Formats: sequence, structure tokens, C-alpha cells
Amino acid sequence: MGDSFKPKVNTAGKQDPVLRKAELDYMRIIEEKNRERVQKLELIARRNRITGLSIGAGVLGIYLYSIFAVKQETFLDDFNEPEKVRQ
Repeated sequence: MGDSFKPKVNTAGKQDPVLRKAELDYMRIIEEKNRERVQKLELIARRNRITGLSIGAGVLGIYLYSIFAVKQETFLDDFNEPEKVRQ
């Protein structure tokens, strides 16, 4: 199944291409630069996750604290409702 999608290359009467040393060195340099780039991106992604989790934890903490603080408010408990006036 996988071979049917590959393009066919006609190599009749031709030799396999041979890469020069300079081309191999260039490929090696590009691969090394790509590895460095991927490592930097992984480090940035890790830092972004840590920052996001920290901000989320802070927001959740503030939310839970405010809900807890509102439940403890008792300023309306001492309030006596005025008597209704009968007409």
C-alpha cells in the first residue's frame, strides 16, 4: 500500500547520485542547527506550560478565596427588616 504512492524514478542506465563531501558537511550543519532550534522550542514550550499553570493556579486561588470570603460576610445578619405598614 505504501509503495503505490511513491513516485517512480527511472534509473535505467544512470548511476546513483553521489554526494560530494561539501554537500554532506552542509547537510550535517543544517541537521545540527535544526536540532538546536527544536531544543529551544521545547524549552520555550515547557516554560509556557509552567507559566500558564502558575497563572491558572493564581486565578483559581483568588476565585476560591473570594467565594470563601463572601460566605463569611455577616453584615446582613444583624439587619432587621422594617415592619410592613398596614393600610
